[in-house]
Amino acid sequence: MNAVKEERPEYEVVRSKRSTADIVLERDGRIVVRAPESVADEQIEKIVDSKLHWIYRNLAEWRDLNSTRILREYKSGEGFLYLGRSYRLKLVAEQAEPLLLKNGRFTLRRDLVESGDVELAKAAFREYYVARGYERISKRVEYFAPKVDAKPRGVEVKELGHRWASCSPLGELSFHWKCMMAPQTIIDYIIVHELCHFHHLDHTAAFWNEVDKVMPNYRERKEWLKVNGAGLDV
Repeated sequence: MNAVKEERPEYEVVRSKRSTADIVLERDGRIVVRAPESVADEQIEKIVDSKLHWIYRNLAEWRDLNSTRILREYKSGEGFLYLGRSYRLKLVAEQAEPLLLKNGRFTLRRDLVESGDVELAKAAFREYYVARGYERISKRVEYFAPKVDAKPRGVEVKELGHRWASCSPLGELSFHWKCMMAPQTIIDYIIVHELCHFHHLDHTAAFWNEVDKVMPNYRERKEWLKVNGAGLDV
């Protein structure tokens, strides 16, 4: 009896100056093939075909994890994450800042919710995480960079879509504001992961060996992010 050949899923190809090709399942469920500039489309198809079982297994895991995504409401008592801990929300009538974290609670200006535009409340959280994230992540990058022997040229915290972090060709690091919802140990893993890309652009054994040198328990942190990443949202 002949085995049924699995259908090749849709995928995106990103070519860059790298030596090997690898396949990544992004946080939004997209399949991305990162490949050297010289690799032909036909060769990429062969690479995808050789990894079909891995792709479909990880897509199934992604769907399971995202089925439990938390939808938060902007009302008093709702929990919002900061550095891995959940803080209850309290709507307040008057406050100079749109959002503050004080006395063990997030306090959000009530008018941002009563306007009926939930994006105003979401923006308040994003801006809070960006501001606190820049300060905290910059210090941790400064701490880990010498250990990895990397010399980043700058740090930015912003909206990165489906990526937790990225590095520009000029060596400027960017981190997703949602990183600030994770525990500090996970933020440190994301930082070390990105710094190690200064030496290896792909995710070969050599790259993970570099991560292991600085963070021997990185596998636990990587798994935590895989399982809990979908819940890091406002």
